[in-house]
Amino acid sequence: MTQSSAGRRERKKAATRQALADAALRLFLERGFDQVSVKEIADAADVSTTTLFNHFRSKEALVFDREADHEAGLVACVQERAPEQTIPQALRACLGRMYLGPVEHPGLAEFLALVRSAPALREYEMRMWRRHEKALAAAVAAEIGVAADDVACATLARMTIEALDLAHGRPDPEAALDRIFVVIEHGWTASTR
Repeated sequence: MTQSSAGRRERKKAATRQALADAALRLFLERGFDQVSVKEIADAADVSTTTLFNHFRSKEALVFDREADHEAGLVACVQERAPEQTIPQALRACLGRMYLGPVEHPGLAEFLALVRSAPALREYEMRMWRRHEKALAAAVAAEIGVAADDVACATLARMTIEALDLAHGRPDPEAALDRIFVVIEHGWTASTR
């Protein structure tokens, strides 16, 4: 097999995956998550349900089609930080850039409302963030040379993931993240001075 045919196959797979995610989101926003079947999504993307499940392991995963990118981004924050930057500083910078930056996605409010409207999506989102948390904890542990299940690394990862939830909805989410990361990096006493 030539390199160009392998590249073409990967592009087709990526295009199919994107078509499925786009069709699913459109249908979910129009009719609600629970009112749309997997078959309807596959039909809208002009593929079989088998193909759909080759790309997504569940109906919920169609909504969170970028979850692997988010996890990789969090891990990269730790692994690719500047030498003078602490891990919490790198995570703070990345969270602002990845989740609170000046990204004005036109469908964000509708997407968030969709996730909040379906218990299955809220549950999936919670499990997804816990998977990201475990990956982040493992990356921190590897970076500082301790066991993968080190409690301090797990704590930093948990607090980092929860920081996003705490900052969202605040009048100034960036300032909220700054204050949260003072507590994360320096502890409670430093944050109350």
